[in-house]
Amino acid sequence: MENLTENQKNYFETVAFEYMDSLYSTALRMSRNAQDAEDLVQDTYLRAYRFFDKFEPGTNFKAWLFKILTNTFINRYRKKTHTPQQIQFEKVEYFISGDIDENEKSKLQGIDKDNYAKIFDDQIYRALSELTEDFRIVILLADVEGFSYKEIAEIIDRPIGTVMSRLFRGRRILQKHLESYARTEGYISD
Repeated sequence: MENLTENQKNYFETVAFEYMDSLYSTALRMSRNAQDAEDLVQDTYLRAYRFFDKFEPGTNFKAWLFKILTNTFINRYRKKTHTPQQIQFEKVEYFISGDIDENEKSKLQGIDKDNYAKIFDDQIYRALSELTEDFRIVILLADVEGFSYKEIAEIIDRPIGTVMSRLFRGRRILQKHLESYARTEGYISD
């Protein structure tokens, strides 16, 4: 951090925050939890700033940020799967006593249903949720964020062929899950 010149600091501040909304919406789709998404974006910016001297000027800054976001998410996901679940007594106490309404319950669970509903219809959300992390990340980066195969390959650190395969297979799975929804909404006709 201390090795950044004043010009590098100014450049980082100018360029980095223009992608905040995009990073947050992708983090929310990855984590499916508003609080986790905020933490993920914060960690992404912290890491990007700390390692900004490693960024190669002239390369795609947005792709570099999304690579940090994706790697941070994957590392957290792996850590979570290897860490035993901890229960906070204060939260459990409310559920046991039955003195909590649905709104409070969703706040305690960290789910921001209102914001998530703005992004996806329930059926689309369910279909995306059923995808494995590998497929969901590639679909979000390609179809929502508009990254090219090459950029996605760099972000997730996999060959382009793997990206293309995951994207094809993930889209097929979504297509199967959403076919009746697409007919009902008029996106496809009989």
